Amino acid sequence: METQELKALIKESMREVLREERLLLCKILIPYVDDVEQIELDAEFGSPTDYYEAEAIDMTAWVKHVHQVS
Repeated sequence: METQELKALIKESMREVLREERLLLCKILIPYVDDVEQIELDAEFGSPTDYYEAEAIDMTAWVKHVHQVS
């Protein structure tokens, strides 16, 4: 295996590991919400299905492409 191929393989492996670890960190940092608290939140803010589309921004592409959307 050539040096450049090995470097590319290591680089890609590190990206995968870092991506997985970042997702785990995000999961850990999301606060737990029990059923009673969720009911209170729904009463105060309503359901996302009740929001007007103009009030929301679709962030799917931004998240999927690791913040590289131009």
